[in-house]
Amino acid sequence: MLIRSNKIFFMLLCIFTLAGINHALAQDDEEEGISTVLTAGNKNAIFGDHASYTFEVKNPTNNPQTGTVSYIITQHGKDIKTASQKVNLGKKSSGKYSFELPSLPTGFYKVNFMVNVSEYDDTTRRVFGIRPEEIRSKYQKPADFDSFWNKAKAELAAVKPNFKVTPMPKMNTDNRKVFLIEMRSLDNYLIKGWMTVPNNPNPNRKFSVLLGLPGYQVNLMPITGLDEDLAIITLNVRGQGNSRGQIDTRRDEFIFYRIEDRDKYVMRGVIMDCLRAIDFIYAQPNLKHDNILVSGGSMGGYLALATASLDKRVNLCSAQNPILCDVNNLDGEVTWPISDIKKYIRTQPGLTLDKVMSNLNYYDGKNFAENITCPSIMGIGLLDPYAPPYNEYATYNVIPGKKRMMVFKDLGHEISQSYKDLEGRWMRDHFALF
Repeated sequence: MLIRSNKIFFMLLCIFTLAGINHALAQDDEEEGISTVLTAGNKNAIFGDHASYTFEVKNPTNNPQTGTVSYIITQHGKDIKTASQKVNLGKKSSGKYSFELPSLPTGFYKVNFMVNVSEYDDTTRRVFGIRPEEIRSKYQKPADFDSFWNKAKAELAAVKPNFKVTPMPKMNTDNRKVFLIEMRSLDNYLIKGWMTVPNNPNPNRKFSVLLGLPGYQVNLMPITGLDEDLAIITLNVRGQGNSRGQIDTRRDEFIFYRIEDRDKYVMRGVIMDCLRAIDFIYAQPNLKHDNILVSGGSMGGYLALATASLDKRVNLCSAQNPILCDVNNLDGEVTWPISDIKKYIRTQPGLTLDKVMSNLNYYDGKNFAENITCPSIMGIGLLDPYAPPYNEYATYNVIPGKKRMMVFKDLGHEISQSYKDLEGRWMRDHFALF
């Protein structure tokens, strides 16, 4: 059963996230060409005081190579430290160069390792962390953060959900039934999604639930698999997939839709859509109401944090590369979504970045994280261009409940299969699915 579950979780990994950026782990020899391999002194590139690396240069050619290997450490775009070593390689030989980087304060740092020899120049870019468990954001959540969201939940509760479940027999598989699900959410907005349930002759059988939340502008479709004990719900929040409706923006416009008004910003309704999906689960007699895992990547990871924070009916939370975390520290560290938001601000007379950031404080993943009490796991890539590791740790560190972090030192806006394997085992252990 575990293997089957992990196959499903791998499929979810592929569809829940914003398109990831792939990063090579190392360079293999290419047709007898010079190559390099960079090895961190810690498997996760997380260090207690100072970082260490070994930089290997391979010369399979018949020509001797001379030059240097060097590094530059930067933080927030400023050079902090540089050092180099001389290289003198004979033909068909290799050399390893050890670098002990200087002690640095808590945080994350970019480091470029460069090789400049007779017939080869290249740069390997990496990120390392120094005591990230000590990271804390200097920005506090608004004093009325909880009351702001309690008001939104009260407005949602006043909307009749009108749940509708429609069998889709043409989409069934040999072992699972597929249903289109529909419901009314905040502002009476119609949202849709999919539910797949294992075939079972026992009408009283109840299933644990995986609620999959979408990445940015991702159209989630039904997920089927071999699990005999798990119902899978994939939700398309307003403005995405089959829930576009009135909010039918271009891809780059969704993130700043009504961002000038904290009470009308699109994410207010999006987050309430996720809570309405929990209402839907509770309304289904064939679903276990105490076995609910929310999971997603990128925007879906952010929504998993927000949902687990605002709705204590969530039993497990899995967030991969969540965006919009520690939002006041995003400017200058990422291009998206800050660049799109700034473009929008320039089109709105009187609107300022300070005003927008003030509004976004009510939507900061870090501020939601403070209220998460269910067991949680988070996965991040140190090379992530949209969800920087400093921001991710500033969020993770304030989660008060039982938690675990998986760090992928050579990945960007993505996580590996090992995370999904962990997620599957972790869910099955908590839900006693053996």
